[in-house]
Order: sequence, then structure tokens, then C-alpha cells
Amino acid sequence: MASVSISNVQKSFGEVEILKGVSIDIADGEFVTLVGPSGCGKSTLLRMLAGLEKISGGTMAIDGQVVNDLPPKDRDIAMVFQSYALYPHMTVRENMAFSLRMRDASAEETRAKVDRAAEILGLGSLLDRFPKQLSGGQRQRVAMGRAIVRNPKVFLFDEPLSNLDAKLRVAMRGEIKELHQRLRTTTVYVTHDQIEAMTMASKVVVMREGRVEQVGPPLALYDRPGNMFVAGFIGSPSMNFIPGKVSGGEFLADCGLRLPLPGAPADAQRAVYGIRPEHCRLDPAGFEMNVVVVEPSGSETQIVLRQGGQDLVCLVHDRVDAQPGQAVRVLPDRAKAHLFDPETGVALTF
Repeated sequence: MASVSISNVQKSFGEVEILKGVSIDIADGEFVTLVGPSGCGKSTLLRMLAGLEKISGGTMAIDGQVVNDLPPKDRDIAMVFQSYALYPHMTVRENMAFSLRMRDASAEETRAKVDRAAEILGLGSLLDRFPKQLSGGQRQRVAMGRAIVRNPKVFLFDEPLSNLDAKLRVAMRGEIKELHQRLRTTTVYVTHDQIEAMTMASKVVVMREGRVEQVGPPLALYDRPGNMFVAGFIGSPSMNFIPGKVSGGEFLADCGLRLPLPGAPADAQRAVYGIRPEHCRLDPAGFEMNVVVVEPSGSETQIVLRQGGQDLVCLVHDRVDAQPGQAVRVLPDRAKAHLFDPETGVALTF
């Protein structure tokens, strides 16, 4: 295991700047996810850490050693790709043993390490099969097994679950998290799926346009987002944003709604009011809005409401008997409200 230090790292392709001074510290044994929309630079950063892309500026260190110019084979990392990258003409055992053979490991050592990885991943009965005889989830476990046998200092995962169906992704999320809990190997995991990032990691790095927006434990980012981008990206469904102004200790929305806001400054100022859908409930004491869409999913119901041109998404854990066009009353949880600067998007304290 090892710590990873990324300091002011930059990457450009010609005149196009992809990474704009990224700094991240990853502790020994930590599971960190890099999350953000497509094109934010997260996969490029991972490939630079693996040695598959050159660094334009800054430094990367693994276990205290700067690896900027170190070949991939000398970095003691193992990478699991989105595409599995298995050799189709080799059995599961041969695929998992390949890297050890390239390092001239003995037959006894190779067998022992492959058998151990197969036991951890539940692949014991599949060792003599070829990749074409495996399901997508089994192939991904073989790819992880190939990484485990190397006993690397750092695991790197590049969107490994993107090719799997929704049900299998959930199962594999649990398997990867359990694998980390058993091995305690430092892990850097890239995903565009914020649910993956939230449920798997001990620390989440939210990126946008080549920069780090916020770093912290998943629930800290959920409860205390530093800006509107993080607030809208973390959490599903996304946070509601309502423009307006703070006046007289409450929030006056541009659409005419008056929203509860505890401890708000009395002085008038423009702001954006943020409230998560799960922090809104239907309540006779609330303000009136019209139902636009009702989306029941069994355990919960998502309702899109509208008033004065402003939409509000409400997520409730009850069955709701409401129809489009019907007027209902909704009440946000005042203790869960957020305020943001409308110009910079930065969270405001109140």
C-alpha cells in the first residue's frame, strides 16, 4: 500500500488545456473516487498517474517517490479498464497469471497468487473457461483478479462498471467495496456516476473543466456543498435551485414564493435558494404549487411542481394520489436549505 500525492498537475494537448493545476492528497489505504461530467479530465488524470499519459506540469508521487518520468511497469500500480482488456485466446487462469509470467515468477508462486485471487473473487470454478464463455460481471472480476495477483501499491479503476447493466452495476459496486475492505490497498476510482462515487468511496473528488471543485467525505459533500456545481452534481435527483433575494429574514423567490430560511440575514441581497427534493414534503402548512408530473417508483414518488414559471422537484417516500394540474401544498425543511451567490455560485453562510 502507498500514499499518492498529486501536486499542481497540468495537462495540455497542443493549445487545449485539459488539467489546470490539480492537487489531491490520497492517504495510504484510502478509497478515492474522481467524479465529474464527461470531459472534466478525470480519466486523463488517472492515465497520467498510471504513466499512460505524459505530465505537462506539476508532480505526481506514489509512496513518496515522484513518478513523472517513471515507466508504467515501474510504478507498482494495477489498472482495471472499462473494456476488461482480456486476452480472448487465454483461459481465466492464464489471463490472471499473465503479468506474473512477464515478471518471471515461479510456477508455484503464480499458481498460489492466482488461486488466492480466484478465491477472493469467487472465480474458482471458472479458471479453465475462456472470456467468451463468461458474463460481463465475470469478465470484470477476472480483470480485477489480474490486478490483485500483482499485489500493487495502488489500484486504479477507470469506469469499470460502465458496460454493465444497472442491476449488475449495483452488485459489482458492493464487490469492489468489499474487495477494498479486505485488501486495504490504496484505490483511485474514476466514474461519471455520482451514486457510485457516493456509495463506494471514503473520499470524493468532484472535478469540472480540469479543476477540482471540492474534496471530502461523501456525506460532507452532500450536506455542505461548497458551490452550486457540487450541490447539483452530488445527490439524485439534483438539488432544486430557486433565484430570488433574502429580505427580512426570509427568501423571496422571483416566482413569488416565500421560502423558509432560518437565521437568514435581514439585509436584502440577491441569492439562489437550494433545497434537495428529499427535503421537501407535501404539507397543508406549505405554499401552493401545481403538479406537472408524478413519477411513482414503488418505494418513493417523485413529483415535479410548478408555480410562476419555477419548477420544484419533490421526492416523498409515500404513495401520492395526485394528478397533473392539481394544486398541492409543499413545505421545504428549513433546516436543510442552502444559499448560493448568484454570480459566483459559491455557498453562502447564514
